[in-house]
Amino acid sequence: MKSKIFAAGLSLAALTPLNAQQKPNVVFIVADDLGYGDLSCYGQKKFQTPNIDRLALNGIRFTRSYSGTTVSAPSRASLMTGLHTGHTPIRGNKEIKPEGQFPLPAGTFTLFHLFKNAGYTTGAFGKWGLGQPGSVGDPNNQGVDEFYGYNCQLLAHNYYPSHLWYNQTKIEFPENDHGQFGAYSQDLIQAKTLEFIDKYNGDPFFLFVPMVLPHAELVVPEDSIIQKLRGKFDEKPYKGTDSGPAFRKGGYMSQEHPRATHVAMVTRIDAYVGQIIEKLKETGVYENTLIIFTSDNGPHREGGGDPDFFNSNGIYRGYKRDLYEGGIRVPTIIAWQGKIASGKESSFPFAFWDYMPTFAELLKTDSPENTDGISILPTLLNKKEGQKKRDYFYFEFQELGGRQAVIKDNWKLLHLDIRQEGLYELYNLASDPSENHNLLDLYPQKAAELKEIMKKARTDDPNWPLF
Repeated sequence: MKSKIFAAGLSLAALTPLNAQQKPNVVFIVADDLGYGDLSCYGQKKFQTPNIDRLALNGIRFTRSYSGTTVSAPSRASLMTGLHTGHTPIRGNKEIKPEGQFPLPAGTFTLFHLFKNAGYTTGAFGKWGLGQPGSVGDPNNQGVDEFYGYNCQLLAHNYYPSHLWYNQTKIEFPENDHGQFGAYSQDLIQAKTLEFIDKYNGDPFFLFVPMVLPHAELVVPEDSIIQKLRGKFDEKPYKGTDSGPAFRKGGYMSQEHPRATHVAMVTRIDAYVGQIIEKLKETGVYENTLIIFTSDNGPHREGGGDPDFFNSNGIYRGYKRDLYEGGIRVPTIIAWQGKIASGKESSFPFAFWDYMPTFAELLKTDSPENTDGISILPTLLNKKEGQKKRDYFYFEFQELGGRQAVIKDNWKLLHLDIRQEGLYELYNLASDPSENHNLLDLYPQKAAELKEIMKKARTDDPNWPLF
């Protein structure tokens, strides 16, 4: 599936007042496990992402943007609720049999509710992972008007599934039975995404696109993209799950060309982004659409994934499941023709839980009182004098013994192996962005200050005991 090339102006756009037009559409694209360095506009040298690069040239490329945390479900819960992972109702990946994850509670106020209350049509196309089918966390019970994709993030490991969900209807794919490669899920999801824009472009819409790519398993359709890439890299074949109970139910298939396939998957993301932009232009709503592209956490090392080969985390230490910068610092591009200046780079620090108050200010409505976020709309509109600053960032991770991180200004404290002996590490991100030099013994007072913040940052939740 190929995308067209779009001309991109590099000059500064004239900024138009928000109230001069109708309510803006919002398209929010989240890649799955895409690393900070996996885009050519963020330094990737082994392949190119021209459509995403062009989006960056038409907006702001952020260099210090954080996800919600370091794995899918809690990171997305943070995005949806405007709460960091010391307060979110979902703080880990917890499976619910036979299909799905621990649900967002009934009564949760999500981004979808925020937009619906403002008169928007809402859609979500891709991976959900915030409540099993029919539960209180089901997307249709959390403010989503139209959903198509994987409800269960475990099943979203596989790209030739037995079924996907369209709202409450289970769409089955017999052409994928018995290990066949008939229907590639992300292509189907992309088609529904474009259909949504066609269907609702006459009214304001909030379109959430949580793509499944480039998370393992590593597999793409047999098309010209992968055919051109095979043989370009020194490959390390991956032996995975090709039969048995885990086959296409969470297990990762074998892959002879994992590096070429990773590039093909990111190339596919880039093509999808180009198609979404083309569809917005074709339907005449591009200039009234705010577009966000980001990732849910750092790069993975599963199913043959090789982030070190691609330098997928850039200069940053760590991967998915780490609270080092490589696990939580993500590429983020925000563009809006005529409203956001083009070709800009910003080091303003913000995180997933800041989108709730940002969208509330955009919609001129009240943000939930219990949000942990701050609006970054002044930064987006180049009104820096009105930009609030936060006191600190807080992250936690339930697995691998339990982990916490606090960032205040340029200081970062990590609390690792919490359920075992427990240990702390202290870094200065200004002088040591790669977190190579633990300064805990040199700055005990700074460590003590951040420990106090860490203790107060979270609320206890019996579903998510960290200690």
